[in-house]
Amino acid sequence: MTESDAQQDGRTLSRRADGGSPRRHAVVIGGGLAGLLAAHVLAEHADRVTLVERDRFPEEPASRSGVPQDRHVHVMLESGQNALEMLLPGINAELRELDVPRLGMPDDIVQWQAGRWYRRTAATTHILTGSRPLTDWAVRRRVLSGPRIEVVEGVEVTGLAGDARRVRGVRLRDRGAVVGKEPRVLEADLVVDASGRSSRAPAWLAALGAEPPHEELLDSGLAYASAVYRASRDGDSPFGGVYVVANATQPLGAVLLPIEDDRWFVTLSGMRGSEPPTDEAGFTEFAARLPHPVLHEWLLKAEPVSPVHGFRKTANLRRRYDRPGRRPAGFLATGEALCAFNPVYGQGMSVAALSALALREALSDPRRVPTTHRVQRALFAAARPAWDISAGADKKMPGATGNAVGSRTVDRPVDWYLHRVEQRATGNPVVGAAFRRVLSLSAPATSLFAPSVARAVLFGPVPWTPPEPPLEPETDATAR
Repeated sequence: MTESDAQQDGRTLSRRADGGSPRRHAVVIGGGLAGLLAAHVLAEHADRVTLVERDRFPEEPASRSGVPQDRHVHVMLESGQNALEMLLPGINAELRELDVPRLGMPDDIVQWQAGRWYRRTAATTHILTGSRPLTDWAVRRRVLSGPRIEVVEGVEVTGLAGDARRVRGVRLRDRGAVVGKEPRVLEADLVVDASGRSSRAPAWLAALGAEPPHEELLDSGLAYASAVYRASRDGDSPFGGVYVVANATQPLGAVLLPIEDDRWFVTLSGMRGSEPPTDEAGFTEFAARLPHPVLHEWLLKAEPVSPVHGFRKTANLRRRYDRPGRRPAGFLATGEALCAFNPVYGQGMSVAALSALALREALSDPRRVPTTHRVQRALFAAARPAWDISAGADKKMPGATGNAVGSRTVDRPVDWYLHRVEQRATGNPVVGAAFRRVLSLSAPATSLFAPSVARAVLFGPVPWTPPEPPLEPETDATAR
């Protein structure tokens, strides 16, 4: 791209240089969380933002086909909560008013990882555990109240308008329209793809004569299944949740977390060849194969209130739009259209919020012209820490496949160090707090090498941890 092209590209995304009102039209493909938050940010920089969604939004919180994972456990990490609050002030309070639970880690959770139970010491981070339909509905209600945002529902994008130098809109057709009917063009100065991991944008770009992005794929073969329950009425659960983290030597995982309306989500996971069944009896029996019967015993007393739903599209997939290539100005990818993670790590919603915040900062930076490539690199950087965690863990799983599986010699000492971090995080509060900050995307991985953490990791013994699931959080009297 020449200097003049870059200047013209920047004017597409930025406010008027004279400080006047925003101008131009932006189109966002996909009405999930990433698309909604991107549209909200773009409304600060455009006269009009059109959100194009294949589904029709439900009036109340409800599952929909456009969010295939919304029948499974979702969490909003602390970093995502903070980003969401900066984008939509007051939204976290609204979610709490809607009965979304807030849990502290590690004190509220019975957690097994690396062959050990975590001590339930004082919380150093918190998660929100409301259902995905409720979270989407609350955010959608706030975002779509904006006067510059309009929604086109029941319509699918069939391609991009423009050429290899610049995208100038999208081609639309009504969902279910007669095959062969000529699509209509919705003109736009900027198109943002937030259509998810099944994005067809690489093929659309190729059709314009542009270069599709290189794709990085890492598939651990993990599959999971989920169902909603009501807890036994024999008494309150002695914990806020259960989390069994799978690893290369113990490939079965589980999550039990509360959601709104006094219900609980249970998700069970297994690697290729050990997939959890989707019938109620088989689902319950599968839980008996976990390292400890604590969750199985809970399930035997609980009341199922939904069918069991399975999910297998768990590969980590990253599209490298950040790399140089023959691509048009006026096109961006965000959310899972840019970087999709194994959902078992619970990062997707938080990365959607962090990416929208990165989009806002890139478009508003007074020091730099917000060219398409510069903004795309900012979106890539927002998703990178989550990719490093998810893909980094999955590449160690037996049978992992894909072009991103290979490890480098330089990774070996880092992997050795991180293994020691995992061992000590379960019982050492200093190491555990640092580890949770990284996993919650609140601190960079380099923070694990801070002096106080490194001393405990390199020279400290493997700390004591409970031999059985700790059913009560520690107090000053019970702490060791």
